[in-house]
Amino acid sequence: MNKMYYYDFGTFLKRQFPFKVQKISINAGFTCPNRTGEKGWGGCTYCNNQTFSPEYCHTEKSVTEQVKEGISFFGKKYPEMKYLAYFQAYTNTYDSIDLLIEKYEEALHICGVVGIIIGTRPDCVSDELLSYLSDLAKETFVLIEYGVESTNDSTLKFINRGHTYEDSEKAIIRTAKAGIMTGAHMILGLPHESRDIIISHAVQLSRLPLTTLKLHQLQLIRHTRMAHQYEEHPEWFHLYNVDEYIDVVIDFMEYLRSGIVLERFVSQSPKDLLIAPQWGLKNYEFTARLLKKMKERDTWQGRYTKGIL
Repeated sequence: MNKMYYYDFGTFLKRQFPFKVQKISINAGFTCPNRTGEKGWGGCTYCNNQTFSPEYCHTEKSVTEQVKEGISFFGKKYPEMKYLAYFQAYTNTYDSIDLLIEKYEEALHICGVVGIIIGTRPDCVSDELLSYLSDLAKETFVLIEYGVESTNDSTLKFINRGHTYEDSEKAIIRTAKAGIMTGAHMILGLPHESRDIIISHAVQLSRLPLTTLKLHQLQLIRHTRMAHQYEEHPEWFHLYNVDEYIDVVIDFMEYLRSGIVLERFVSQSPKDLLIAPQWGLKNYEFTARLLKKMKERDTWQGRYTKGIL
């Protein structure tokens, strides 16, 4: 039997479904309270939503068009594949309850779609919406993904998130109590965050009822406030090389509860938008190097959680 060094997303999906599933990203035309003035202006300092929009994912297309184009793209190789509609761009719970339900159900009524994933902020899920999603989760796969980014309030203020870590804790606990699978997103290597702070993130997240977790390296993206900050104050930043980042991710995982699914370790922004770091690695190549290093270190997810959780 092969040793499981960490709880990967593929294993998780196999436990959820008796068939192959693939996420299809959707830009449903939502915005963000950190751009409208409700929470702030200009968005998070690192944010440029062009970095995660596939070719089929554009706002001039309906949810149905985007999903069907995604199915056409992936279905050529795996005709029997099923799909999860992933509402990804901006804050996908930030609109009227009627419009939100209309968009979600539009996706769920497409042949081959077996669930939804909703990316959002921890301060943007109403009790009314949570009640609807709780009922929906009894019938189909529902995962709400919260952008947490850091457990350090001074960092959250620095990157202009417009919410606190306490907001994240409350949202994750509320969602899990409603019977909905709950995910979090974290950026490792944010300005002024040391290795010890990064490890403390893992300890704090481990105490929450999380189902999944996405990690990625800090990336400097063109046309963002953070890129401008880097030009003026490069000393605020430590941009990891690949080997450094692998070690930091492993250190983080050793303090992360073993039952949390690790969906991703890195993100890939388009080359024309990415300033740094430029590693030139595909996700699967990074994961292979990570696993090799974990085997060399003879370590695993949750290694040091006993006694601290």
